[in-house]
Amino acid sequence: MPLNPQCRALVEAAVNGSSFDGSDLTTLRAGYAATTLTFRHKTGALQSVVNTKFPGPTGDIRIRIYRPKIEHKKAPPCLVFYHGGGWAIGDLDTHDHMCRHVAHGAGVVVISVGYRLAPEHKFPVGLADCLAAIHWVKNNAIELDIDSTKIAVGGDSAGGNLAASVTIALRDSAGPKLSLQLLLYPAVDFTADNESLEKNATGYLLTRDALEMFANLYLPNRATRSDPRASPLLYPSHANLPRAFIQTAEFDPLRDEGRAYAEALVTAGGTVTYKCYPGMIHGFARMGAKVDLALTALDDICEVLRDTFDLNT
Repeated sequence: MPLNPQCRALVEAAVNGSSFDGSDLTTLRAGYAATTLTFRHKTGALQSVVNTKFPGPTGDIRIRIYRPKIEHKKAPPCLVFYHGGGWAIGDLDTHDHMCRHVAHGAGVVVISVGYRLAPEHKFPVGLADCLAAIHWVKNNAIELDIDSTKIAVGGDSAGGNLAASVTIALRDSAGPKLSLQLLLYPAVDFTADNESLEKNATGYLLTRDALEMFANLYLPNRATRSDPRASPLLYPSHANLPRAFIQTAEFDPLRDEGRAYAEALVTAGGTVTYKCYPGMIHGFARMGAKVDLALTALDDICEVLRDTFDLNT
């Protein structure tokens, strides 16, 4: 299928077809934040949105809690969300509209985690923050007014990488049991060399060179790229993991990594829903004001959450 016309307009508006190449980190962070104003779409009303923090491994970690208006007979389920941005850019604000959409549409509490970023905080610091967030949510479920037995984890791109790694870490440490992992065009293998990395290497906003730049910021020691905690596809076992919903984009260099991860989970006996969105580019789910299919993808996430937590009745 050809590149979606709405995505094509975004690509053509970017210099040389990329928003990430050739800029210093300060410029990248500012530019990524600025796109939020362009991409933010209107969402339904929520009961509350609260900024707070929790004590992380070496200091406080910022979080934002989105509570839906929907009345639940019991404490509602919760989605812990990790934003994308190559482990080096992005924050609670860049993905605020996505979290609002999901909290309203699914009727679940969404807790977005402002984990520490590279290169100031290299691997595995961000992962440690994300893992700590799950434990904190579980341990403070009563105060948060959520159901501690109904917790999902999710994230887009780098956040999808972190969500996948957290899920496996919890399995291996007998940590809190998760109900679902939501992985939006995740990066799951820093050693990958596949068709989508080759065919979609340039011209679709996220380039292969940009992926390498982000990898160098997050994993300056190249040996760590094969560490399964960084590349969760490389774990020797993907058995006994929660249900997964994996979204990829047709014109994304990371497309085949997401598909390979879905296949690994299925091979290990997992329950997986995999969907590749035709004509889309990396990061499209954040582009709701510009790309119609982004809203469809977010609605699909809401539907999976409602189904997982029996909220459709």
